[in-house]
Amino acid sequence: MISPELKERLLKLAREAQQNAYAPYSKFRVGAAILLDNGEIFTGCNVENASYGLTNCAERSAIFAAVSKLGGAKVRVAGVAVVNDHDAPCSPCGACRQVIAEFGPEAVIWYQGRNMIQQSTIRELLPECFSL
Repeated sequence: MISPELKERLLKLAREAQQNAYAPYSKFRVGAAILLDNGEIFTGCNVENASYGLTNCAERSAIFAAVSKLGGAKVRVAGVAVVNDHDAPCSPCGACRQVIAEFGPEAVIWYQGRNMIQQSTIRELLPECFSL
């Protein structure tokens, strides 16, 4: 179980990461912080591209940073915090949900809901994820 204090720390780190977002097209800055089961934390932000399909979300940026540093086999995501600079409802997109499920099949996700931070598990957000 992730403590309320650790959840708040993840949300704070996600807000800090959002400041680094490259979002010249949407003007919608997103930050994410992931907690690994070993206690390490990685952050990421969205990185847009003029060719929109090449844009990368904050959640995947954070997970890919962890994989780049530790190697994929060592990355087990326990929690993900996601925030944006508009306080708009913003749960992880489908691609991010699939990547979270790959590295954190039991992960808890915190994200901006209609009026407050929502909490869901990745299984709730993507109950029929693809797996091999």
